[in-house]
Amino acid sequence: MMNPKTLQEAVIFFDDSDNCLNYFISRRWPNGVICPNCGRDDVTFLTSQKKWQCKSSHKQRQFSAKVGTIFEDSPLGLCKWLLAVWMVTNCKNGVSSYEISRHIGVTQKTAWFMAHRIRVAMTTSSFEKFSGEVEADETFIGGKGRNMHQAAKIARKVSNKGGAAHMTSVMGVIQRRGRVRATITKTSGEKVLREIIDNYVERGSHLYTDQARQFQNLGEDYIHWVINHSYEYVRENVHTNSIENFWSLLKRTIRGTYVSVAPEHLQKYIEEQTFRFNERKGTDGERFHKVTSQFAGKRLTYAELTGKTPEAYKLSL
Repeated sequence: MMNPKTLQEAVIFFDDSDNCLNYFISRRWPNGVICPNCGRDDVTFLTSQKKWQCKSSHKQRQFSAKVGTIFEDSPLGLCKWLLAVWMVTNCKNGVSSYEISRHIGVTQKTAWFMAHRIRVAMTTSSFEKFSGEVEADETFIGGKGRNMHQAAKIARKVSNKGGAAHMTSVMGVIQRRGRVRATITKTSGEKVLREIIDNYVERGSHLYTDQARQFQNLGEDYIHWVINHSYEYVRENVHTNSIENFWSLLKRTIRGTYVSVAPEHLQKYIEEQTFRFNERKGTDGERFHKVTSQFAGKRLTYAELTGKTPEAYKLSL
């Protein structure tokens, strides 16, 4: 059972540290172990330490399977890490750090840090543009002003008249019956949203949006279809229901599971939901195996996550 398919199988299989190591090796180095520092492949395995030693003479000749991955410098064993990965990857509405801490036996602070490192691995960069039928829309994420305490309203400069000025703008693009991409934006102006659409969508595609003024000039480069939500939501094949579906899943996850998300961390929560949505046709095991193949070359320290270094954790816009 090298590839567990259910949570029960994963718990049993990853309870053995040797199984964890062998599984992780197969995902990170499918063609054989190589030195992460120099790329040499004739390395020696040190059984007593469960490390490898490179035959070249350089710093950090000895390395473990965690080096150069999201697990680097973590004192936790792969047994706990891989179960946490399974939970974050496959819980449809996300999983809180409190729940992770109870299930695998770590503190809430540790579980919170683990979940953010896993979200880094779930981030998938792609230069492939969407084509065919594509929907684009903007949404706003943040607390409603009418539910805020007066002190919070003053601190966040929330208008008593309502509005979304204090919220975080998120722009999303989805290919119908396909994948979605979403990113936070500093402003919701036409220039910023147009740049995102141009980066994500091939020109000449059928592009469906609502009647927002930021989308009014898209007809220059796209076959632009508009649905006016003031009096209709569907007109034959013209609608934005696909991207609205993704927004509902994202907001249900934030409001129901995470409750409150800091703006500086929001992009990673978006990436988490984006990954699960894009891999929705796969099984739990397939989603897990894909994430575990994306650990290498990604790193997030606690100082970067909490913004305590000059290279503070930055949102990828």
